[in-house]
Amino acid sequence: MSININTPSPAISGGGLGRGRIGQPVLRKEDLRLITGAGCFSDDVNLPGQAYAIMVRAPHAHARIVSIDTAQALAAPGIIAVLTGRDMLADGMKPIPHRPFSPHPADMPLENTDGTPIFTAPHYPLAPDKVRHVGEAVAMVIAESVAAAKDGAELVEVDYELLPVIANTAAAASPTAPRLFDQARSNVCLDGVMGDAEATAAAFARAAHVVRFETKIPRVTGVPMEPRAAVGAYDPAIGHYTLHAGTSGAWRTKADLVIMLGVGDDDVRVITNDVGGHFGTRGMLYGEFALVIWGARRIGRPVKWTCERNEAFATDYQGRDLVVEAELALDADGNFLAMRGSNISNAGGHTTNFSPLRKGVEIMSSIYRIPAAHFRARGVVSNTAPTRPYRSSGRPEVLYVMERLIDLAAREHGFDRIELRRRNLPTEAEMPYTNPFGMIYDSGAYHRVMEKALGLGDWAGFPARRAEARARGKCRGIGVANYVDTASGVPRERAEMTVHRDGTVDVIIGTVSTGQGHETSFAQLVTEWLGVPFDNVRILTGDTEFVKFGGGTHSGRGLRLASIVIWGASQQIIEKGKRIAALLLECESGAVEFRDGAFVRPGRGRTVSLTEVARAAHELPDVPDDLRGPLAAISDETITTAQFPYGCQVVEVEIDPELGSLEIVRYSAVDDVGRAVNPAIIHGQVHGGIAQGVGQALMEHCYYDPETGQLLSGSFMDYAMPRADNFPFFNTEYVETPSPTHPLGMRPAGEGGTAPALGVMINSIVDALSEFGVRHVEMPATPERIWRAIREARGGAQSMCDRNTPEVMLR
Repeated sequence: MSININTPSPAISGGGLGRGRIGQPVLRKEDLRLITGAGCFSDDVNLPGQAYAIMVRAPHAHARIVSIDTAQALAAPGIIAVLTGRDMLADGMKPIPHRPFSPHPADMPLENTDGTPIFTAPHYPLAPDKVRHVGEAVAMVIAESVAAAKDGAELVEVDYELLPVIANTAAAASPTAPRLFDQARSNVCLDGVMGDAEATAAAFARAAHVVRFETKIPRVTGVPMEPRAAVGAYDPAIGHYTLHAGTSGAWRTKADLVIMLGVGDDDVRVITNDVGGHFGTRGMLYGEFALVIWGARRIGRPVKWTCERNEAFATDYQGRDLVVEAELALDADGNFLAMRGSNISNAGGHTTNFSPLRKGVEIMSSIYRIPAAHFRARGVVSNTAPTRPYRSSGRPEVLYVMERLIDLAAREHGFDRIELRRRNLPTEAEMPYTNPFGMIYDSGAYHRVMEKALGLGDWAGFPARRAEARARGKCRGIGVANYVDTASGVPRERAEMTVHRDGTVDVIIGTVSTGQGHETSFAQLVTEWLGVPFDNVRILTGDTEFVKFGGGTHSGRGLRLASIVIWGASQQIIEKGKRIAALLLECESGAVEFRDGAFVRPGRGRTVSLTEVARAAHELPDVPDDLRGPLAAISDETITTAQFPYGCQVVEVEIDPELGSLEIVRYSAVDDVGRAVNPAIIHGQVHGGIAQGVGQALMEHCYYDPETGQLLSGSFMDYAMPRADNFPFFNTEYVETPSPTHPLGMRPAGEGGTAPALGVMINSIVDALSEFGVRHVEMPATPERIWRAIREARGGAQSMCDRNTPEVMLR
């Protein structure tokens, strides 16, 4: 599909449509419903006669299940059933479908170098033989109430044979590490390479400077505002299952359940209503979703399960967890020559997904001009909760590495860090640019965006602010980070559009809003292209009864793909409408034009509205048979190209060297969104992304004891989350450079806030501590870590920034 975005079509030209057009910061229409308690989230769903489920979870990180005794639990008051992995297997339940990578042709291939298949193993909702992380479910207790189910769960006796534990990412890759899966040769499931080893080695051989960086990017979890919940029902008369659950895409969830249950497509219905946060944690089927509908079939009643927050910390799909060794080669003038290294990604206790590993390696060079690169990429399993793509899957980690390498190169070899970036950013004339791993960046005004961010953050005025901070005994630092993101994901999307006789327009689409404001931004597209009032547009999602296909919401694909199929359906509506309007206007359809929601016969001054045409499709006697009935259209597209949003952030921090405490005093960001549909939503997405990235950089960490595999950050008492008072007011702007690989020029904006946040935060912290000789601070950069970095690195002459700091605090 090709759309000229520079010349407005008849559907776009003209004015008078009022509120809700593309580019207007209209208030989100869903917010009134949500903030007044009228939303419907998963736990709000209750079915007549429902029972309640509680999962019995493993207290051990690695153990063989010797036996499960359910007798006492079954004898307890209110207990209806206690189901185990053996019951599940006896009923023919299949494992949760695992897909090692997202199915998009724009991503680079990553395979085992020895030619063997990527190792995957069955992952059942209830562990039938062995548990591989703390919190893995081994039994489901169903009772008349939640309290009764909890009591019953306490009475289930599980005999475990404890096994050796491996929870450390790098250690899991060792050939001698305890194996999680007996059928595997080791814990390394994927061991591949990307790039050109020979060209990279040659570049390093002639380099004037080489900088090396090793780091461990910590594991985090999404902590969505709404914990998981699910209600399952089964109709024995027709053999039909219904699941109510918060997902990132009802159709994809249904497809997985069909596989697990071994039934036909028409035998499963999934309903997703409002969803309170996603961030990647809801991007894959959870075992409990299959268990509640299976349990409903077993007991003949609906079954409800609601995850408690402590369960969520232990069993939500987690993110990040990457060990990196990287080197950057430069010539004497500061031109980047090559980079090389190794990435080890921790998939956790099951082989759920290796997309973060691949998506990271393929843009390891970030936005910069680097002629050659070569990286080894390994995916390992360990006795920790499974991981999967987390906001901006795999990219924040590698962008952080690249930005740290640049700052280290500037500091260690005497370059100015801004000039070093300017020298190595591709120009607009070099677009499209192919990075050293083969990814083709479609377009970008990288220099212009970075300069805009530097101006927004008043980089030039920083020395004066640093001097003022020194006078108060504080250390002030400033950092910069560029980013490029890869927007891919499931390449197919579908929209059905119907214009009703009363003037309302329904759009059925397979994405699901998990907080992005789809009801608003999608409606703006329809208002722009069909000229209907903004409030007349309804966006219908999340129910496979009417959603016939949908790729869901992930990888920045929501508005990016929705805009294409909504455009396609709109154009079909207009073309059908012209034929009907021609009958009303008594002319040939070729003479009819569509402007601002009305069909016009030029030169005659006669018009008919879209609503009148929709009505005529039902009522006009001489309407052709192929047009009679609802004025409707279907657009089903597969888009094989990716888009590459990019941007730059500048952050300024102030640190108290006596305490290690940190304050973010300025935060500026510029993102290229291609074409802005709703500026207010864009800024909101960027703000949220920044908060998520800063949270990881400064405080968030899923910490597992390396000896026992016990999760030691399993509550809000131990897992720190950013709050509003951790941030200044953000200074965010966007630019619009239309993407040539998107028919409407759009680039996603939902992940840009997160992508550079890790790098820019650590760069600013290290800059603040540079006078102490601090080279690096690992994430999360807590006050204790900052204080210890000062203490360990300081020596010799007193820094200007600690002139008022007691010696005892820094020794």
